Amino acid sequence: QVQLVESGGGLVQAGGSLRLSCAASGTIASINVMGWYRQAPGKQRELVAVISSGGSTNYADSVKGRFTISRDNAKNTVYLQMNSLKPEDTAVYYCKANLRTRTNYYSDFWGQGTQVTVSS
Repeated sequence: QVQLVESGGGLVQAGGSLRLSCAASGTIASINVMGWYRQAPGKQRELVAVISSGGSTNYADSVKGRFTISRDNAKNTVYLQMNSLKPEDTAVYYCKANLRTRTNYYSDFWGQGTQVTVSS
């Protein structure tokens, strides 16, 4: 019933920008932390940024100053504004939400991922 759908990925030149969106839908009662993760070919999935329900944020050192995570609680949506993109940012970006439904307590849900490719 719960579904997270990412959008906004694509191909961009180094130095450019992209804005990712992740909308959660279904019988959602409350969303705690939401975050973005990424996985490049041959590498482990890594945390990019997280944001609490109150708006507190944390970022991976590699993206600090370049990426901004935000959320719209009314829309159950989390965003990732990515500026000054580098080729090493190329990866599949996944959205994660820790949430509870009307019938089940908090658990993690993942989106399907969206490809971000940054050319040199």
